[in-house]
Amino acid sequence: MIFVGIDIGSTASKVAVRGDKSGEFVMPTGWSSKETARIIRDRLLDKGIDVDSDSVIVGATGYGRVAVDFSDYVVTEITCHGKGGYELAGRDCTIIDIGGQDTKVIKIENGMVSDFLMNDKCSAGTGKFLEIMANRLGVDINELFEMAKLGQPLAISSLCTVFAESEIINFIGEGKPREDIACGVVDSVAGKVGQLFSKFANTDYVILTGGISHNQYFADLLSKKLRLPVGTCEYGRFAGALGALRIAEQKYAKEHE
Repeated sequence: MIFVGIDIGSTASKVAVRGDKSGEFVMPTGWSSKETARIIRDRLLDKGIDVDSDSVIVGATGYGRVAVDFSDYVVTEITCHGKGGYELAGRDCTIIDIGGQDTKVIKIENGMVSDFLMNDKCSAGTGKFLEIMANRLGVDINELFEMAKLGQPLAISSLCTVFAESEIINFIGEGKPREDIACGVVDSVAGKVGQLFSKFANTDYVILTGGISHNQYFADLLSKKLRLPVGTCEYGRFAGALGALRIAEQKYAKEHE
């Protein structure tokens, strides 16, 4: 059997495969989730994985999960990110998932989601915020983090992305060092994530998932804000896809006992 987890996010789509075949890949979501699902289907077929086969079971999650018309199971994001994050952490923890359009904080107790919070009303504190600010500085997100390491944080007071962008433009106009602006941007995101996280008590370990989950600099900065260890992991961006895969695997096994 082959189990496939597909997480179609607002900016990136992640795919994980386990069973008789194994692997992962990521691609931009683009303007159409349906088109993205079609491309994923074709890419899987190129790898010898036919989603129409009875031996291939697909679980879908994410912003565009309903567009995966070949999925066997459709699962909510919180459930999948909780399941995938728990597997990556290997223990009870609190998961901070920084996505393109939202940030999720998910508490895991006894291997299950016990509580969660989601910032989905404003892009401040999300990957989109980082992308917009990086564009203003003429760099990509990875370069933004590298610049931030070299700077001292300028205070960005606005809680709204639009007003924060205006602050960045003013800093550029005043000739402030780009490294200091970049540092202020990253510090601002860490601060907003910290505010969301502050509603959770009795947590002793945090794992970072999402597109910047591999970034040790951001994890260290967040750790200082939270005063807790924050773990990074190589496959953190695949947490949702991995969770969808494991839940599909469990549901299939239960139905075929």
